[in-house]
Amino acid sequence: MGLRLSLNGEAREFDEPLTVDGLLRQLNLDPAKVAVERNLEIVPRSTYGAASLASGDRLEIVQFIGGGNAPAATPIVDEPFVVAGRTLKSRLIIGTGKYKDYAENAAALEASGAEMVTVAVRRVNLMDAGAPKLIDFIDPKKFIYLPNTAGCFTAEDALRTLRLAREAGGWSLVKLEVLGDKKTLYPDMIETLRATEVLIKEGFQVMVYCSDDPLLAKRLEDMGAAAIMPLAAPIGSGLGIQNRVNIRLIIEQAKVPVIVDAGVGTASDAAIAMELGCDGMIVNTAIAEAKNPVLMARAMNQAVQAGRNAYLAGRMPKKLYADPSSPLSGLI
Repeated sequence: MGLRLSLNGEAREFDEPLTVDGLLRQLNLDPAKVAVERNLEIVPRSTYGAASLASGDRLEIVQFIGGGNAPAATPIVDEPFVVAGRTLKSRLIIGTGKYKDYAENAAALEASGAEMVTVAVRRVNLMDAGAPKLIDFIDPKKFIYLPNTAGCFTAEDALRTLRLAREAGGWSLVKLEVLGDKKTLYPDMIETLRATEVLIKEGFQVMVYCSDDPLLAKRLEDMGAAAIMPLAAPIGSGLGIQNRVNIRLIIEQAKVPVIVDAGVGTASDAAIAMELGCDGMIVNTAIAEAKNPVLMARAMNQAVQAGRNAYLAGRMPKKLYADPSSPLSGLI
């Protein structure tokens, strides 16, 4: 009769005589990479060659593993960030308002890694023509200027502003925002739609600040908007993403870049937006009003990159109950 053993709970039969070392080699197992328990007692590795086995012995042979088997997932392709035909390396766009001076703004821009900056259009101070100018600190040949219509509350005001911007610098890529009231600075979507239609007919490439309404976002895209820019929260509030569901719905249906605009307060907000699948972020107040704007700009840069990588990696599903990280199969 052969040597009958229980191996990891399974009955097996072998020829006698047999040591632990001989058994492991018959099983094509490297003795240096496993541990053996016989009849509830550990077999020291140094005795494997001398430890003779007898019928009825119960052995557990274990090894280290790295968790369970995850189901195969379809990877998300990292598409380049292209806005109106311009390929940008950075997915972060920063503003130029609220800084203590242009020098601080320029330093924050460098730290952010951004290639595009939003710029407002304002009257020239005729009484102080020699005053510092943004263009002296942020070179439009090095960075992409994105003229916007900040402070406009009617379609007519926005159209005048952007026509002047194009005349001043030849910029046709613009950011449109038509505000509804001074308290919330929410977009007036009726005026926004009206201005968008006119600007596109006049040859502008329009990135549009809008509400987080998926239907209106789709309407803007169908009209020819170059990018959809839903708010995360009221401008300058720092409240972060307030409606993740709607932002996600806008992303799922969009064929143009979706860039979250307004309401971001800190780096974690930016990471959340990017984890949702946003193509990019616009940040102004969160950087400009930080105690250290340059350091916050660097943090935003890192957060946008980390959030994008997390989105591409594909997060684990959320579950109501615990799920062990190591498999229960093969448990001793």
